[in-house]
Amino acid sequence: MPKLEIEQVYWLPYCSTCVKADQYLKDKGATVKQYINVKEEPVSIETLKTLCERMGGVDKLFSKRAMKYRAWGLNEKELSDEEMLKYMHEEYTFIKRPVVVTKDKQVLAGFSAKQYDQLFQ
Repeated sequence: MPKLEIEQVYWLPYCSTCVKADQYLKDKGATVKQYINVKEEPVSIETLKTLCERMGGVDKLFSKRAMKYRAWGLNEKELSDEEMLKYMHEEYTFIKRPVVVTKDKQVLAGFSAKQYDQLFQ
């Protein structure tokens, strides 16, 4: 199995899903260069756009599971890509976590063992 180098992990260190994903990667022998706490270091619009492009769309990074999604009534609206980017930039909870960026610029959001295993192919 090839050694996987992770450039960045955008996460919350107290998020159970983020911690589980990080442990999964480490158990597989991956190394992580940089952790970015999305609450303490807001992600720029430019970075969000780049991550979304690499994932194949803004909707792939936008979290509809965030508590504020329903609380703010966003579930009743048709959000544009620009609106989703704005919400993710202004409120970190709308970023699907963790976001893993590999050395070869692959980007994954959320945690799925099956999806992560594909990084090691």
